Amino acid sequence: MTSPVEKARLEHQKLGADIAAHDQRYYQDDAPTITDADYDALRRRYEALEAEFPELRTADSASLRVGAAPAAKFGKIKHAVPMLSLSNVFSDEDVAEFVARIRRFLGLDAAAELTFTAEPKIDGLSCALRYENGQLVSAATRGDGFEGEDVTANVRTIGEIPHQLTGAHLPAICEVRGEIYMSHADFAALNARQSAAGEKLFANPRNAAAGSLRQLDPAITAARPLKFFAYAWGELEPRPAQSQFDMVQWFAKCGLPVNPLMQRCTNEAQMLAVFRAIEAIRASLGYDIDGVVYKIDDLTLQERLGFVSRSPRWATAHKFPAERARTRLLDIEIQVGRTGVLTPVAKLAPVNVGGVVVSNATLHNEDEIRRKDIRIGDMVEVQRAGDVIPQITGSVAAERPSDSQPFVFPHICPACGSAATREIDDKGNADVAYRCTGGLICPAQAIERLRHFASRLAFDIEGLGDKQLELFYTKGLIRNPADIFTLEARDAASLTKIKNFEGFGDLSVKNLFAAIEARRSISLNRFIYALGIRHIGEVNAKRLARHFGSFEALRSTAKAAFAAESEGRKELISIEGIGPIVAEALVEFIHEPHNEAVLDALLAQLHLEPMEVASTASPVAGKTVVFTGALERMSRDEAKAMAERLGAKTSGSVSKKTDLVVAGPGAGSKLTQAQTLGIKVISEDEWLDMVGGNG
Repeated sequence: MTSPVEKARLEHQKLGADIAAHDQRYYQDDAPTITDADYDALRRRYEALEAEFPELRTADSASLRVGAAPAAKFGKIKHAVPMLSLSNVFSDEDVAEFVARIRRFLGLDAAAELTFTAEPKIDGLSCALRYENGQLVSAATRGDGFEGEDVTANVRTIGEIPHQLTGAHLPAICEVRGEIYMSHADFAALNARQSAAGEKLFANPRNAAAGSLRQLDPAITAARPLKFFAYAWGELEPRPAQSQFDMVQWFAKCGLPVNPLMQRCTNEAQMLAVFRAIEAIRASLGYDIDGVVYKIDDLTLQERLGFVSRSPRWATAHKFPAERARTRLLDIEIQVGRTGVLTPVAKLAPVNVGGVVVSNATLHNEDEIRRKDIRIGDMVEVQRAGDVIPQITGSVAAERPSDSQPFVFPHICPACGSAATREIDDKGNADVAYRCTGGLICPAQAIERLRHFASRLAFDIEGLGDKQLELFYTKGLIRNPADIFTLEARDAASLTKIKNFEGFGDLSVKNLFAAIEARRSISLNRFIYALGIRHIGEVNAKRLARHFGSFEALRSTAKAAFAAESEGRKELISIEGIGPIVAEALVEFIHEPHNEAVLDALLAQLHLEPMEVASTASPVAGKTVVFTGALERMSRDEAKAMAERLGAKTSGSVSKKTDLVVAGPGAGSKLTQAQTLGIKVISEDEWLDMVGGNG
């Protein structure tokens, strides 16, 4: 019988793969397939498993990941202070627990005073503005939280953002953070101009703002009506105020636009009252918001609380409920994805949901259609939560046509005619998705695999987007990844030049070939991710790259792991976070003869580099630290937060992998285990001396 830990590990592994895939669709492909609410539910379940089974959480956990890597078409700017995201709450009870959790962490009772700020959560694009001696010197998007895109030239065209801060005694360095957005009126006017010019329309103001800011030509950005709200900061010394509220008011005095709806609250009732008041006027604000952000006001307490996973302990976003509407389901279309998954998409009579006209919605899979009893011709309820493809929550039985029939999910791939099956795992459980068995002969998968290969988190080849790949695939120029790197040589020998294709020219072809050439050297983790192996997203690619160090070593082990009881299979499964499902997917990929030939051809064109590893000067960076006993100068949670800020990994148990044990009074079995294993043990004072935090 499978143990609870192993069941949790398998679920955690699958959720991690799902989250990574959805992150790519949202951040990289601009084509999300689930609602914000469903995505948040996946994250909550993932984090709940890690809370119950701490050993599941590793340095590559999805709960630690923020945003997506910056695009190659822009220069890069590293954030001196990481730009992390916020945790979410969805109910009054969640807000109460957020406050109670802060009190527990700080050791405060219910009578102790705590002040929060509450402000609208703007639905736009995060941006960091760096001022030196009051002058705007650079601007960057959030990117992956540690490195963003250099959009300085574009930001300088935004009228609301001052090039020079006003006031005396300005800090030498002041990094202001906020949200770039577009008003409803400006969005409507922009789409009217796009329509008149025969250009593509934007789906919503957030997409319009993001697309406008991330233009290579600043003149285009200048013609787009972008706005900005300042609400946070990164590197800033000296700090001109000691509270969140006063810092934002200081921004206003410096000439930066701030949101006038920000308020202070001293209890949960006031926080919820502000939330409901802002929700009531949401439609009349003239710009999109999707919730209210609460933050601890006292900056000293913010520092004590620190961060957990990918977000601060001292702040959270209270999200608004999803918006809904009713419309008629006209058809169910089956689309084939990169990995051969057959996904049902609802084709709807167009309906306005929360200010966006919706004509498509996700139906997820056959089980979801059957569970909700969704049928073609039904009147259905459509839900939209944030900037994502909507979903159908159910049908209206009273309005169902009399001749309605249950939907029959196809068992044939619509793209290539191959059989579509549901995979069965080793415990006899059927996968929720149907997958095309056509593999490399399926055109839908081939194009999607190439798109994935060239995507931002993979090879990130500028100028080789969806349209170009489809064109080259149709013309037979790129049918597998290796073809990308022989394209220039084949074009030189061909009588039909790419520069003569519609949409190309001498300069664009020259730039494309240069971008391809620049990607002949790539880090091992990005290469593994680019292969598109099922269950191996960004996180698992890093785990494999870190463990094996080279693709040859990984490939050799995977070849030796064909038998379930082989030493190679045991090695794969022993890697932290890589369980039986991921191992099986890797082995199947490496053993497929078609894939082996593609790999050989591709590797002949490339130089693989070691995985990119963030460096830090911290004396405990990369070490595994265990805290035990009663700490006297800080809480256990504060100590762990401090260690993680300094790049260390914390663990709740002592093992051979432990590098350091910090022991306070009353330390018991963990101290004994550390002494038995010969692991270095230090006191709390010695720990603070080591990390420079004494006093």
